[in-house]
Amino acid sequence: MNSATDNFRGAALMAAAMAAFVLNDMMMKLASDQLSLFQAIFLRGIFATMLMGVMAWHRKVLFCRVSIADRKILLWRLVGEIGGTLCFLTALFNMPIANATAILQALPLAVTLGAALFLREPVGWRRYLAITIGFAGILIIVRPGSDGFNEYSFWALTAVGFIVLRDLTTRRLSTQVPSLFVAFLTSISITIAGAALSPAMEWRPVTEGSLMLLAVAALFIFFGYLFSVMTMRVGEIGFVSPFRYTNLIWAILIGIFVFGDIPDFWTLTGSSIVIGMGLYTFHRERKLRRMAISDQIR
Repeated sequence: MNSATDNFRGAALMAAAMAAFVLNDMMMKLASDQLSLFQAIFLRGIFATMLMGVMAWHRKVLFCRVSIADRKILLWRLVGEIGGTLCFLTALFNMPIANATAILQALPLAVTLGAALFLREPVGWRRYLAITIGFAGILIIVRPGSDGFNEYSFWALTAVGFIVLRDLTTRRLSTQVPSLFVAFLTSISITIAGAALSPAMEWRPVTEGSLMLLAVAALFIFFGYLFSVMTMRVGEIGFVSPFRYTNLIWAILIGIFVFGDIPDFWTLTGSSIVIGMGLYTFHRERKLRRMAISDQIR
């Protein structure tokens, strides 16, 4: 059993991971003023792949034998990761960072629904109700048809779908495949995708400033990954997982103080609904897990 100290350590690591990911988003959004989308993805990918490669080499997982079954799962995971990255950054480059991040808060609910539909995991009526209410909160954030509607919200929603594919396929990977190897392979794939798509957009002059932004973005992604792996090894998942919602706090603060974007009433209301339903889902999953363990002991 994990101690209270381990739980709080895990929560701090989760919050740090979320801060690192949002700071990466901030750097990418700042770089969008100077570089095209695919250009930024490609150049950031070079830095991120180098960092991941050094760490994978240090841990002796730079090269790894993967079974045929795991290769198929890895392929679909890469489709989800690349699609999620391209769609989310398209949204991020064209809408406030807090709004794009708020839509991503539907991810835990969407993963729960996806696990029920495609992996046949049992989900009761309470969690189905929470998912329905949470998606209603997303509609409040997006507000299709309203004056403040931004069509790039649909890119963020599509990103959620791709990330669900990524997370569900990750669950199917065998424990023989090291997490760091998967992250390294993912970074390579996203870099290649950025390079392949770069000719579709104008290649803008690369300045020292834009390279610095992308190098720092890659560094934040590296630490975000590192902290998220450490998080899963410390504390109870049910206690630690809700702290992933701290990324919205970071996004709102960055949006206000860096980009001058103040979230409106409806965005905050919708975000509160989504987070509330997500926290309830975490609570139910934690409760059901404890009941299952108790039944096994008996």
